[in-house]
Amino acid sequence: MRRPPHKTPAFVLHFLNYGESDRIVTLFTRDFGKIKGIAKGARRSRKRFANAIEPFSHVMLLFSRRDENSLAIIEGCDVINHYPGIRADLERTMTASYLIELADRFTAEGKRSTGTFQLLEDFLGLLEGGNGPEETTRFFELRLLRLSGYEPVLERCILCNTPLDEIDAVSFDAARGGIRCSNCGRGNQDCIPVSTGTIKTLLMGKKIETDRIGRLILSENALRESNQIFRHFIRYILGREPKSLRVLDEISGMM
Repeated sequence: MRRPPHKTPAFVLHFLNYGESDRIVTLFTRDFGKIKGIAKGARRSRKRFANAIEPFSHVMLLFSRRDENSLAIIEGCDVINHYPGIRADLERTMTASYLIELADRFTAEGKRSTGTFQLLEDFLGLLEGGNGPEETTRFFELRLLRLSGYEPVLERCILCNTPLDEIDAVSFDAARGGIRCSNCGRGNQDCIPVSTGTIKTLLMGKKIETDRIGRLILSENALRESNQIFRHFIRYILGREPKSLRVLDEISGMM
């Protein structure tokens, strides 16, 4: 017997066409975590699911299911924010797709994570409002890692605890999850050299209020270095590189 329907804000992570008219949709909800459901007639009914079942759409979801292990029945899906500003720009669209993929990769099905949900809502809002895609991505990655329990150690050497301000040559060790000083990093081919300025900017971005992140400007060098260390670290954690990142690289190379 199907239980009474639930109503919750959600983000569309991805979908798969099923049969002639249905769609299997994976959504990240505020109140129930990540769920998978079927939207019957979604490919035919433009009125019922208009603009709702599209990647990174922010929606108000109405669904029901027999139990937590069964496929949800999506009964309604009303758009809260379709992010027209993001969708009008190819680089921003692919950046949003990358943020969505990261949220998908770092959350478990059925496990509520209101912090990650709010982070996604905040940073898609920053992208929609015109914040730089690269800066937005770096600070999203940093905060998502913290919420997921993988926060990198940036304030001190992860091996000898030497404070950042006392380190003359910094490198990042993905396997250890933090920075190394020149002594502890010597001879380690897997460590990535990074400037102290880049690390300090990331530390500011970790603590600053979300609506003020746009005031933090990363230099070209800081963008390059932070992209390199986060890319390496996230690939190490996930065991592979996010698919959307390769497409984003191609688009960024054309800009």
